[in-house]
Amino acid sequence: MATGLTWIQQRLRWPAAPVWRLVYNLYERQLERQLQALPMPRHIGIILDGNRRHARESGLQDPEAIYRLGAAKLDDILAWSVELGLRMVTLWVFSPDNLGRPATEIGDIFGAVETKMRALAADPHIQRRGVHIAAMGRRDLLPPALLEAIGTAEAATRGNDQITVTLAIGYGGREEIADAVRAFLADCAAQGLSTAEASARISPEAIRRHLYLADLPDPDLIIRTSGEIRLSGFMLWQSVHSELYFCDVNWPAMRRIDYLRAIRAFQHRDRRFGV
Repeated sequence: MATGLTWIQQRLRWPAAPVWRLVYNLYERQLERQLQALPMPRHIGIILDGNRRHARESGLQDPEAIYRLGAAKLDDILAWSVELGLRMVTLWVFSPDNLGRPATEIGDIFGAVETKMRALAADPHIQRRGVHIAAMGRRDLLPPALLEAIGTAEAATRGNDQITVTLAIGYGGREEIADAVRAFLADCAAQGLSTAEASARISPEAIRRHLYLADLPDPDLIIRTSGEIRLSGFMLWQSVHSELYFCDVNWPAMRRIDYLRAIRAFQHRDRRFGV
């Protein structure tokens, strides 16, 4: 028995695709109107998950194409974020834990990100939109060609200030905290402080000043795609008061409507910051 929109289409003999697009567009516009009436999150973090799952479900066999598809979704996120007036988006692309994957797969991921960084650095739309590209993570884990591409994108967009898009690559939350403690201790040693004196200076703010991007505000909202319900170490220090949103859609298939729903969910939360 036909149900929902399919039943309506059969009764009225409307073609499926045009009707679905009409309903989708109307709903999307309604969502956007609702969002614009309430405060937007200042900083959104996104855990990009589900590339391989999407490939299996789509019958995509070429490993390189899988990650190119995921990298291309960055263009959509950029466009949607600019349209909504968002100021900061952080995308988690690659974790040190991912180093356990096959070398060819790691190479495909790095290759897709390198290509995307070079494209962004040369894209005039990025300049017109005022997009600033940044990166955080253990750069020593990345190949030289990728490092050069990231550096080029950072340099090309350094003067832009409308929206900051941060790539978390070679990034792990535990690694970031460990590196921050090491940097803090090195700073204390450079000042000639004893162990006891350094210990006395330890505080949350002291550690924060040594995080990868110390000036980056904590994310208000963290979105994870693919249906997995965990942070997996993403921004462990910064996420203590973040609102979390988990959606079932795989990263390459994420739609604007999914992004709007996540932001709407955030706007309807009663944020009490741990109280």
